[in-house]
Amino acid sequence: MIKVYVAGHTGMVGSSIVRNLKKTRNFKIIKADRKRLNLLNFDKVSKFIKKNKPDIVILCAAKVGGILKNMNFPSEFYLENIKIQNNMIQVCHDNNINNLIFLGSSCIYPKYAKQPLREEYLLDGKLEPTNEAYALAKICGIKYCHYLNKQFGRKYFSVMPCNLYGPNDNFDVKSGHFIPGLINKLHNAKLKKLEQIEIFGTGKPRREIMHVDDLSNAIRKIINLLMNNNMKLNQLIKNYSFVNIGSGKDYTIKQYATILRKIINVNVKFKFNKKYPDGTLRKLLDVKKIKSLGWKPSISLTMGIAKTYNWYKKNV
Repeated sequence: MIKVYVAGHTGMVGSSIVRNLKKTRNFKIIKADRKRLNLLNFDKVSKFIKKNKPDIVILCAAKVGGILKNMNFPSEFYLENIKIQNNMIQVCHDNNINNLIFLGSSCIYPKYAKQPLREEYLLDGKLEPTNEAYALAKICGIKYCHYLNKQFGRKYFSVMPCNLYGPNDNFDVKSGHFIPGLINKLHNAKLKKLEQIEIFGTGKPRREIMHVDDLSNAIRKIINLLMNNNMKLNQLIKNYSFVNIGSGKDYTIKQYATILRKIINVNVKFKFNKKYPDGTLRKLLDVKKIKSLGWKPSISLTMGIAKTYNWYKKNV
């Protein structure tokens, strides 16, 4: 039985990982909500890890949000994420926890990097200014894991997913990401019989998205490889300490809006508000390395959006 502590188990990614691991009897899942454990408090994190001694920690907890929230609160995005990461990673190392998976983000890559984005491109240029604070925090987490691996032989591995969506997402149009925001806007347009909805930016940037359950499948695969001392994974940890995880396909914001409009079955026009920034024009991940470990996505775009919309109607 593998003891797994999922930090951030109530969020979109954490809750998906818990659902996934519960499918088998191989895992004993350790959880603690914010009332029980404040991840910003080093002493409380230290006591918790000492008491529970997990075999592996999955660090999903983070302060996250869409482009507007990132732009308006950069200091909070930087500092809170740095504190959460450093506390957990340091405590795991101090307590001889040898295995950890850290959740990063595709925004770590330079704004003008070649497409698709390869792991080798990290720190090869300037970041996108609109989410620079969040990206810098994530880069620090990746590098901290890498330094501990190099210096002490830990197996602290970071995963860089593309834009995620699914159950337990943040569907607020101001603070959430674009897919849940569009679902919210289109659903309300359907209820109120609106003729038009506003979409921030030009609609031209291309984005790669993936259902969160595909990421959970990848993480379970990585856990099994970690525990079985897989040579391919060990080499990845030695060379990079992180790997991209994505669908391998991207579309424009306008194309996604059109796809969602059809799935939600609403007749509405789009008004693109060009006063809002577009952010990076393209973020397509190179996923050759994760596929070489035996993983590939299995949830199609239309199936994933339909499942997410059904969840939204029942729960939001």
